[in-house]
Amino acid sequence: MVQAYILIQTEVGKANAVAETIAQISGVIQAEDVTGPYDVIVRAEADTVDALGRMVVAKVQQVEGITRTLTCPVVHI
Repeated sequence: MVQAYILIQTEVGKANAVAETIAQISGVIQAEDVTGPYDVIVRAEADTVDALGRMVVAKVQQVEGITRTLTCPVVHI
């Protein structure tokens, strides 16, 4: 299982709606709207890195109101 944090920038005033929509996507563990340089932070999981990438591109990035994403895979060192 691969987990990642997805940092999301949204259009002004869209953070709450984006977080609520993304929270419904299969594989999303948690989606929170936050303050700072990013508007929403998501924790997600998938079976493989490829599956995680497909989820981000095909589902997360398609949510209306998102302007940019940054995916940060969790590593255990």
